[in-house]
Amino acid sequence: MRIYIAASWKHQHAVEMLSEHLEREGHEILSWLRQGRPEEAFLSRRELANFIGSEEGLSIFRFCASSALEADLLIYLGPSGCDAWAEVGAAYGRGVPVFGLLAKSEEVGLMRHMVRHWHRSVRELLKAVKDLASWNRS
Repeated sequence: MRIYIAASWKHQHAVEMLSEHLEREGHEILSWLRQGRPEEAFLSRRELANFIGSEEGLSIFRFCASSALEADLLIYLGPSGCDAWAEVGAAYGRGVPVFGLLAKSEEVGLMRHMVRHWHRSVRELLKAVKDLASWNRS
């Protein structure tokens, strides 16, 4: 399956580990981390604004938006910010299944219903991905 992981930069290491695990399972990961995107946490407000308005920023936006729309599955790692939730919304609107990894500090309200299945552990999430992949192959 083609999988997109919507998450904040603060979850960079989790995204990398989850991506590597899912790739070993034979999935294709559409990774925003591999697009040359700068670590937003280390940018000043001015640098971030310049990046967002740049050609590189627009190119990465297009990659993220198209990946969210074209994936076979979107995984949301919480808590994350408005960009990740916009990706969830795009996927949901297109009919892409959305799985979420629930975090204790998740602040989303009614829009949490866009996530088809909330999982309380990585193990539970990975089992659900495996089950979905098996179902898609049949």
